[in-house]
Amino acid sequence: MTFQEQIKQGIPAILPPKKAYDVAINHAPKRKDILSADEKKLALRNALRYFDERHHPELITEFLEELEKYGRIYMYRFRPTYKMYARDIAEYPGKSEQAKAIMLMIQNNLDYAVAQHPHELITYGGNGAVFQNWAQYLLTMQYLSEMTNKQTLTMYSGHPMGLFPSNKNAPRVVVTNGMVIPNYSKPDDLEKMNALGVSQYGQMTAGSYMYIGPQGIVHGTTITVLNGFRKIKKQPKGSLFVTSGLGGMSGAQPKAGTIAGCVTVCAEVNPKIAQVRLDQGWIDEKITDLDKLVAKVKSAKENKETVSIAYLGNIVDVWEKFDVENIHIDLGSDQTSLHNPWAGGYYPVDISFEDANKMMAENSKLFKEKVQETLRRHVKAINKHTAKGTYFFDYGNAFLLEASRAGAAIMAENNIDFKYPSYVQDIMGPMCFDYGFGPFRWVCTSGKPEDLAKTDVIACKVLEKIKKNSPEEIQQQMTDNIQWIKGAQENKLVVGSQARILYADAEGRIKIAKAFNKAIKKGKIGSIVLGRDHHDVSGTDSPYRETSNIYDGSKFTADMAIHNVIGDSFRGATWVSIHNGGGVGWGEVINGGFGMLLDGSKSASKRLESMLFWDVNNGISRRSWARSKQAVFAIKRAMKVKKDLQVTLPNVVDDALIDSLT
Repeated sequence: MTFQEQIKQGIPAILPPKKAYDVAINHAPKRKDILSADEKKLALRNALRYFDERHHPELITEFLEELEKYGRIYMYRFRPTYKMYARDIAEYPGKSEQAKAIMLMIQNNLDYAVAQHPHELITYGGNGAVFQNWAQYLLTMQYLSEMTNKQTLTMYSGHPMGLFPSNKNAPRVVVTNGMVIPNYSKPDDLEKMNALGVSQYGQMTAGSYMYIGPQGIVHGTTITVLNGFRKIKKQPKGSLFVTSGLGGMSGAQPKAGTIAGCVTVCAEVNPKIAQVRLDQGWIDEKITDLDKLVAKVKSAKENKETVSIAYLGNIVDVWEKFDVENIHIDLGSDQTSLHNPWAGGYYPVDISFEDANKMMAENSKLFKEKVQETLRRHVKAINKHTAKGTYFFDYGNAFLLEASRAGAAIMAENNIDFKYPSYVQDIMGPMCFDYGFGPFRWVCTSGKPEDLAKTDVIACKVLEKIKKNSPEEIQQQMTDNIQWIKGAQENKLVVGSQARILYADAEGRIKIAKAFNKAIKKGKIGSIVLGRDHHDVSGTDSPYRETSNIYDGSKFTADMAIHNVIGDSFRGATWVSIHNGGGVGWGEVINGGFGMLLDGSKSASKRLESMLFWDVNNGISRRSWARSKQAVFAIKRAMKVKKDLQVTLPNVVDDALIDSLT
């Protein structure tokens, strides 16, 4: 069968042969055995409902074996035989270009070069899934190949509920992931519901079909590292940045350090992931011996090299060794997946990777104890370095939160706040999000590198023109982004689809998108998919990350993210998504995203202006109401641009008046 025929057939009527378990690729760790005997029967009933009953006798044994062996029913047998990657949009079957664009983005999320655990349909973060099983993938792709522009596909945590009549202006797909009743949003609730096949963790852009590999975060990480050095008034050259994690999102850290110009040491316990990043050129070298690491770092600092080093081992050993050897760490952070601490997101020290995975599945209680013991050691070592002048920041992976829950010495003197700031509190919030700057993405659906190069030039010209009349308050942001886009090609950031990211405000996003749409209309480039990370101005309500610099007591509310996705849906998005969990953990955050196809049409031009303006200014208005001076400035500026925008502004109370009451 051809690729198009396989897509259109959906779940095959004749069972494909069983597939051998491929040990050459990176697999998800075994999930803990959390279901009762009756619940396991329910999980099997749930899985078998995708298939004709004549296949049940053969499949039930196989699915039970998967459940017992891996803790989930992935339906490996139904994994497609064709290569998984983002093809030219013209290669996808279908009646709707918008639907074809979504198929392209789904396949990019599952590309072996992009996905963390591709056979388990997990894109990044240890559990950030596109689908729960392969039947859901096959059925979704079939629906998309049949869809017209007067239908909408509804996705319930990876399950395609069906095509429903709508209209050409409605989103083609509406995605929800993990949207459970609040009282059932604890980590074990996720484990149970995921094992039953009724809910999943979509991370931020995995379950939204908008992941573009580690490039998706490398720009924000570069800005963070650059401004971290500015904050401590040091030049990156000859300075040292130490962190950990080389997975889907964290893998951007060494590349960002290289772009910033410092020495970067990033620890990773998974040898396959470390090798992937080495092969992709995202790290310069891999070291497995601590003494060799020390020698290399001392030499690199002395010679003011720009180099990224992966240490294959536990990050705690690095912090402790550098303390003993008196190696000064200028910037320190951590980006292991501590939103997922008990299922492979963070590994205990002094235990091999293989033994830890075994313990995780067979003795989850002991594994949790070892992780928390490691967190206490981790923080103790960090505290020694910060006492010597290291600037440490939480990188939004729930490190501070989980360390506090483990009883680590991480709390400030008031025993309410953490000892160290979130990078959003110190850098990204006041410098970027409050002004409306966040991760704007685009993907060239032709798959042609030359199209991407043309879009880089277009975006750069737009930004340079905007910068000439930009207010002083955002000149640094504009300069950083122009420098970024000019170096994008030479830094070889593409992994998977021909995609790009830069930080832009509403003005920048709208003007760049309009310039793209004009170029498409003139036939200079193929169609473009616009999107963003949920980690943005208004996409995410996350009290320990994206909204950690909201100080009016509303940082635990999620009105902004819900309004964001609803507003995007009727303002022209091609698809929208809303998730529980993502980045900092299940039950800790609500985040929403979108995708939009630009096809050169007038309607696309109208949709992009309406939706992108809302998508940014929804968040700025909330931030201004929380009394952020930067956001008040930004929303007043937006109201001058759009006369029909009217936002409630805060009246600021004199601190002396408040203090007089206490």
